[in-house]
Amino acid sequence: MAFYFSAAHAQIDWRRGYEFLDQELRAVVQDAELGKRFVDKLVRVSRLSGEEGWIYIHLEVQGNQQAEFAERMFVYNYRLYDRYRRPVASMAVLADESENWHPTSFGFDVLGCEHRLKFPTVKLLEFAGQEAQLQADENPFALITWAHLLTRATRRDMDARFAAKWKLVQLLYQRGWEKQRIIDLFLVLDWMMRLPEHLKRALCQNIEKFEEQEKMRYVSSVEQVGIEKGLQQGMQQGMQQGEALALQKLLTKRFGSVPVEISARINAASPAQIEQWLDGIFDASSLEDIFSGTMHH
Repeated sequence: MAFYFSAAHAQIDWRRGYEFLDQELRAVVQDAELGKRFVDKLVRVSRLSGEEGWIYIHLEVQGNQQAEFAERMFVYNYRLYDRYRRPVASMAVLADESENWHPTSFGFDVLGCEHRLKFPTVKLLEFAGQEAQLQADENPFALITWAHLLTRATRRDMDARFAAKWKLVQLLYQRGWEKQRIIDLFLVLDWMMRLPEHLKRALCQNIEKFEEQEKMRYVSSVEQVGIEKGLQQGMQQGMQQGEALALQKLLTKRFGSVPVEISARINAASPAQIEQWLDGIFDASSLEDIFSGTMHH
Protein backbone atom coordinates (compact mmCIF):
# COMPACT_ATOMS: atom_id res chain seq x y z
CA MET A 1 0.00 0.00 0.00
CA ALA A 2 2.76 2.45 0.91
CA PHE A 3 4.58 1.93 -2.38
CA TYR A 4 1.76 1.50 -4.90
CA PHE A 5 -1.13 3.44 -3.29
CA SER A 6 0.55 5.98 -1.04
CA ALA A 7 -2.43 8.38 -0.86
CA ALA A 8 -4.69 5.60 0.43
CA HIS A 9 -1.97 4.32 2.77
CA ALA A 10 -1.72 7.77 4.38
CA GLN A 11 -5.43 7.69 5.30
CA ILE A 12 -5.31 4.38 7.17
CA ASP A 13 -4.73 4.11 10.92
CA TRP A 14 -2.18 1.30 10.83
CA ARG A 15 -1.68 1.55 14.60
CA ARG A 16 -5.10 -0.03 15.05
CA GLY A 17 -3.97 -3.04 13.10
CA TYR A 18 -5.51 -4.81 10.13
CA GLU A 19 -7.11 -8.16 9.43
CA PHE A 20 -6.82 -10.32 6.31
CA LEU A 21 -10.12 -11.92 5.32
CA ASP A 22 -9.03 -14.16 2.46
CA GLN A 23 -10.98 -17.21 3.58
CA GLU A 24 -14.21 -15.24 3.98
CA LEU A 25 -13.56 -13.65 0.63
CA ARG A 26 -13.66 -16.95 -1.21
CA ALA A 27 -17.15 -17.63 0.05
CA VAL A 28 -18.30 -14.18 -1.12
CA VAL A 29 -17.22 -14.47 -4.74
CA GLN A 30 -17.27 -18.21 -5.43
CA ASP A 31 -20.55 -18.96 -7.11
CA ALA A 32 -21.91 -20.29 -10.38
CA GLU A 33 -21.65 -16.96 -12.18
CA LEU A 34 -18.08 -16.17 -11.16
CA GLY A 35 -16.79 -19.71 -11.14
CA LYS A 36 -13.65 -20.34 -9.13
CA ARG A 37 -12.20 -16.85 -9.31
CA PHE A 38 -11.60 -14.73 -6.27
CA VAL A 39 -9.70 -11.54 -5.53
CA ASP A 40 -6.16 -11.67 -4.25
CA LYS A 41 -6.55 -9.91 -0.92
CA LEU A 42 -9.26 -8.49 1.28
CA VAL A 43 -8.13 -6.50 4.31
CA ARG A 44 -10.15 -4.85 7.07
CA VAL A 45 -8.65 -1.55 8.25
CA SER A 46 -9.59 1.67 10.06
CA ARG A 47 -9.22 5.18 8.73
CA LEU A 48 -7.37 7.92 10.60
CA SER A 49 -10.46 10.11 10.30
CA GLY A 50 -12.42 7.64 12.41
CA GLU A 51 -15.24 7.59 9.86
CA GLU A 52 -17.34 4.48 9.26
CA GLY A 53 -15.49 2.25 11.71
CA TRP A 54 -13.96 -0.63 9.77
CA ILE A 55 -13.57 -0.35 6.01
CA TYR A 56 -12.38 -2.95 3.51
CA ILE A 57 -9.57 -2.88 0.94
CA HIS A 58 -9.89 -5.26 -1.99
CA LEU A 59 -6.55 -5.53 -3.76
CA GLU A 60 -6.09 -7.50 -6.95
CA VAL A 61 -2.88 -8.27 -8.83
CA GLN A 62 -3.55 -8.95 -12.52
CA GLY A 63 -0.81 -10.64 -14.52
CA ASN A 64 -2.33 -10.53 -18.00
CA GLN A 65 -4.72 -8.49 -20.10
CA GLN A 66 -8.29 -9.66 -19.62
CA ALA A 67 -11.38 -8.24 -21.26
CA GLU A 68 -13.65 -8.82 -18.27
CA PHE A 69 -11.20 -7.56 -15.63
CA ALA A 70 -12.94 -4.22 -14.94
CA GLU A 71 -16.31 -5.96 -14.74
CA ARG A 72 -14.88 -8.45 -12.25
CA MET A 73 -13.62 -5.59 -10.06
CA PHE A 74 -17.12 -4.10 -10.18
CA VAL A 75 -18.80 -7.39 -9.25
CA TYR A 76 -16.43 -8.13 -6.39
CA ASN A 77 -16.87 -4.62 -5.02
CA TYR A 78 -20.66 -4.75 -4.81
CA ARG A 79 -20.69 -8.32 -3.51
CA LEU A 80 -18.30 -7.36 -0.73
CA TYR A 81 -20.41 -4.33 0.13
CA ASP A 82 -23.51 -6.53 0.16
CA ARG A 83 -21.85 -8.85 2.66
CA TYR A 84 -20.25 -6.33 5.03
CA ARG A 85 -22.33 -3.15 4.52
CA ARG A 86 -19.16 -1.12 4.86
CA PRO A 87 -17.22 0.96 2.33
CA VAL A 88 -15.03 -1.15 0.04
CA ALA A 89 -11.99 0.34 -1.70
CA SER A 90 -11.00 -1.72 -4.75
CA MET A 91 -7.49 -1.32 -6.18
CA ALA A 92 -5.45 -3.15 -8.80
CA VAL A 93 -1.78 -3.74 -9.60
CA LEU A 94 -1.42 -4.46 -13.32
CA ALA A 95 1.60 -6.64 -14.07
CA ASP A 96 0.69 -7.47 -17.67
CA GLU A 97 2.75 -6.85 -20.81
CA SER A 98 0.22 -4.70 -22.70
CA GLU A 99 1.29 -1.06 -22.64
CA ASN A 100 -2.09 0.27 -23.82
CA TRP A 101 -4.31 -1.70 -21.43
CA HIS A 102 -5.18 0.26 -18.30
CA PRO A 103 -8.75 -0.34 -17.05
CA THR A 104 -9.95 2.03 -14.32
CA SER A 105 -13.75 1.77 -14.24
CA PHE A 106 -16.84 -0.25 -15.04
CA GLY A 107 -20.53 0.49 -14.84
CA PHE A 108 -23.69 1.25 -16.73
CA ASP A 109 -26.32 3.94 -17.28
CA VAL A 110 -29.85 2.78 -18.02
CA LEU A 111 -33.24 4.53 -17.76
CA GLY A 112 -31.85 7.30 -15.59
CA CYS A 113 -30.03 4.89 -13.30
CA GLU A 114 -26.25 5.21 -13.07
CA HIS A 115 -24.07 2.58 -11.42
CA ARG A 116 -20.30 2.84 -11.76
CA LEU A 117 -17.08 1.83 -10.01
CA LYS A 118 -13.90 3.82 -10.54
CA PHE A 119 -10.85 2.15 -9.05
CA PRO A 120 -7.20 3.23 -8.72
CA THR A 121 -4.62 1.13 -10.52
CA VAL A 122 -0.86 1.03 -10.82
CA LYS A 123 0.82 -0.29 -13.96
CA LEU A 124 4.22 -1.87 -13.39
CA LEU A 125 5.37 -1.09 -16.94
CA GLU A 126 5.00 2.62 -16.18
CA PHE A 127 7.94 2.39 -13.76
CA ALA A 128 10.27 1.84 -16.72
CA GLY A 129 12.82 4.65 -16.78
CA GLN A 130 12.66 5.03 -12.98
CA GLU A 131 15.28 2.37 -12.22
CA ALA A 132 17.49 4.75 -10.21
CA GLN A 133 14.58 5.71 -7.96
CA LEU A 134 13.57 2.08 -7.54
CA GLN A 135 17.10 1.13 -6.54
CA ALA A 136 17.27 3.93 -3.97
CA ASP A 137 13.82 3.28 -2.50
CA GLU A 138 13.99 1.03 0.58
CA ASN A 139 10.41 -0.17 0.26
CA PRO A 140 10.69 -3.88 -0.65
CA PHE A 141 8.08 -3.46 -3.39
CA ALA A 142 10.41 -1.05 -5.17
CA LEU A 143 12.85 -3.95 -5.42
CA ILE A 144 10.14 -6.32 -6.65
CA THR A 145 8.98 -3.78 -9.24
CA TRP A 146 12.52 -3.32 -10.49
CA ALA A 147 12.90 -7.10 -10.66
CA HIS A 148 9.73 -7.29 -12.75
CA LEU A 149 11.14 -4.76 -15.23
CA LEU A 150 14.51 -6.50 -15.34
CA THR A 151 12.87 -9.89 -15.91
CA ARG A 152 11.01 -8.46 -18.88
CA ALA A 153 14.10 -6.72 -20.29
CA THR A 154 16.33 -9.82 -20.05
CA ARG A 155 13.90 -12.34 -21.47
CA ARG A 156 16.24 -13.17 -24.37
CA ASP A 157 19.59 -12.58 -22.65
CA MET A 158 20.30 -14.95 -19.77
CA ASP A 159 23.75 -13.51 -19.09
CA ALA A 160 22.19 -10.10 -18.60
CA ARG A 161 19.53 -11.66 -16.36
CA PHE A 162 22.24 -13.33 -14.28
CA ALA A 163 23.99 -9.98 -13.77
CA ALA A 164 20.71 -8.25 -12.90
CA LYS A 165 19.65 -10.96 -10.48
CA TRP A 166 23.02 -10.96 -8.74
CA LYS A 167 22.78 -7.18 -8.30
CA LEU A 168 19.32 -7.50 -6.78
CA VAL A 169 20.44 -10.26 -4.42
CA GLN A 170 23.27 -8.05 -3.16
CA LEU A 171 20.75 -5.26 -2.57
CA LEU A 172 18.76 -7.62 -0.35
CA TYR A 173 21.72 -7.82 2.00
CA GLN A 174 22.58 -4.14 1.82
CA ARG A 175 19.12 -3.05 2.97
CA GLY A 176 19.75 -4.40 6.45
CA TRP A 177 16.40 -6.18 6.57
CA GLU A 178 15.70 -9.05 8.94
CA LYS A 179 16.64 -12.53 7.82
CA GLN A 180 13.10 -13.76 7.10
CA ARG A 181 12.28 -10.79 4.88
CA ILE A 182 15.45 -11.40 2.87
CA ILE A 183 14.55 -15.07 2.45
CA ASP A 184 10.95 -14.27 1.45
CA LEU A 185 12.04 -11.68 -1.10
CA PHE A 186 14.72 -13.98 -2.45
CA LEU A 187 12.06 -16.62 -3.13
CA VAL A 188 10.11 -14.11 -5.19
CA LEU A 189 13.21 -13.01 -7.12
CA ASP A 190 14.18 -16.62 -7.73
CA TRP A 191 10.73 -17.39 -9.13
CA MET A 192 10.62 -14.29 -11.33
CA MET A 193 14.13 -14.39 -12.75
CA ARG A 194 14.60 -18.00 -13.85
CA LEU A 195 18.10 -18.95 -15.00
CA PRO A 196 19.54 -21.95 -16.87
CA GLU A 197 21.31 -24.55 -14.74
CA HIS A 198 24.90 -23.35 -15.22
CA LEU A 199 23.96 -19.80 -14.25
CA LYS A 200 21.99 -21.05 -11.24
CA ARG A 201 25.16 -22.74 -10.02
CA ALA A 202 27.22 -19.61 -10.67
CA LEU A 203 24.75 -17.48 -8.73
CA CYS A 204 24.79 -19.94 -5.85
CA GLN A 205 28.59 -19.82 -5.74
CA ASN A 206 28.49 -15.99 -5.74
CA ILE A 207 26.05 -16.02 -2.84
CA GLU A 208 28.16 -18.44 -0.82
CA LYS A 209 31.31 -16.36 -1.31
CA PHE A 210 29.48 -13.17 -0.45
CA GLU A 211 28.02 -14.66 2.72
CA GLU A 212 31.41 -15.95 3.81
CA GLN A 213 32.93 -12.51 3.32
CA GLU A 214 30.11 -10.76 5.17
CA LYS A 215 29.85 -13.51 7.83
CA MET A 216 26.14 -13.98 7.03
CA ARG A 217 23.99 -17.03 6.53
CA TYR A 218 20.86 -15.72 4.90
CA VAL A 219 20.00 -16.66 1.34
CA SER A 220 22.08 -19.86 1.43
CA SER A 221 19.86 -21.02 4.29
CA VAL A 222 16.97 -21.38 1.84
CA GLU A 223 18.65 -23.95 -0.32
CA GLN A 224 15.93 -26.34 0.81
CA VAL A 225 13.41 -24.16 -1.04
CA GLY A 226 15.00 -24.19 -4.43
CA ILE A 227 18.65 -23.04 -4.49
CA GLU A 228 21.13 -25.41 -6.05
CA LYS A 229 24.28 -26.02 -4.05
CA GLY A 230 26.46 -26.70 -7.07
CA LEU A 231 28.10 -30.07 -7.41
CA GLN A 232 27.28 -31.62 -4.04
CA GLN A 233 26.26 -35.28 -3.87
CA GLY A 234 22.59 -35.86 -4.55
CA MET A 235 22.21 -32.43 -6.15
CA GLN A 236 19.46 -33.41 -8.55
CA GLN A 237 17.28 -35.03 -5.91
CA GLY A 238 17.85 -32.15 -3.53
CA MET A 239 16.96 -29.62 -6.21
CA GLN A 240 13.69 -31.40 -6.97
CA GLN A 241 12.77 -31.52 -3.29
CA GLY A 242 13.69 -27.84 -2.98
CA GLU A 243 11.52 -26.87 -5.95
CA ALA A 244 8.60 -28.79 -4.44
CA LEU A 245 9.02 -27.03 -1.10
CA ALA A 246 9.38 -23.65 -2.81
CA LEU A 247 6.12 -24.27 -4.69
CA GLN A 248 4.28 -25.18 -1.49
CA LYS A 249 5.60 -22.09 0.31
CA LEU A 250 4.54 -19.80 -2.54
CA LEU A 251 1.10 -21.44 -2.71
CA THR A 252 0.65 -20.96 1.03
CA LYS A 253 1.60 -17.28 0.82
CA ARG A 254 -0.75 -16.70 -2.10
CA PHE A 255 -3.79 -18.86 -1.30
CA GLY A 256 -3.52 -19.85 2.36
CA SER A 257 -3.32 -23.45 3.50
CA VAL A 258 -2.59 -26.07 0.83
CA PRO A 259 -4.82 -29.19 0.88
CA VAL A 260 -3.11 -32.46 1.78
CA GLU A 261 -3.98 -33.90 -1.63
CA ILE A 262 -2.23 -31.05 -3.43
CA SER A 263 0.86 -31.40 -1.21
CA ALA A 264 1.02 -35.10 -2.02
CA ARG A 265 0.80 -34.43 -5.75
CA ILE A 266 3.56 -31.81 -5.54
CA ASN A 267 5.85 -34.19 -3.66
CA ALA A 268 5.27 -36.92 -6.26
CA ALA A 269 5.55 -34.65 -9.32
CA SER A 270 8.35 -34.56 -11.86
CA PRO A 271 10.66 -31.51 -12.06
CA ALA A 272 9.01 -30.51 -15.35
CA GLN A 273 5.55 -30.60 -13.76
CA ILE A 274 6.70 -28.55 -10.78
CA GLU A 275 8.21 -25.99 -13.16
CA GLN A 276 4.88 -25.77 -14.99
CA TRP A 277 3.00 -25.16 -11.76
CA LEU A 278 5.54 -22.55 -10.63
CA ASP A 279 5.19 -20.71 -13.94
CA GLY A 280 1.43 -20.43 -13.48
CA ILE A 281 1.22 -19.51 -9.81
CA PHE A 282 1.02 -15.72 -9.99
CA ASP A 283 -1.34 -15.53 -12.94
CA ALA A 284 -3.79 -17.94 -11.30
CA SER A 285 -6.82 -16.79 -9.34
CA SER A 286 -7.14 -19.99 -7.31
CA LEU A 287 -5.52 -23.32 -6.57
CA GLU A 288 -7.97 -24.89 -8.99
CA ASP A 289 -6.59 -22.74 -11.82
CA ILE A 290 -3.13 -24.22 -11.25
CA PHE A 291 -4.07 -27.81 -10.53
CA SER A 292 -7.07 -28.19 -12.86
CA GLY A 293 -7.53 -31.83 -13.64
CA THR A 294 -5.42 -32.87 -10.66
CA MET A 295 -7.90 -32.37 -7.84
CA HIS A 296 -10.44 -34.92 -6.72
CA HIS A 297 -13.68 -33.90 -5.02
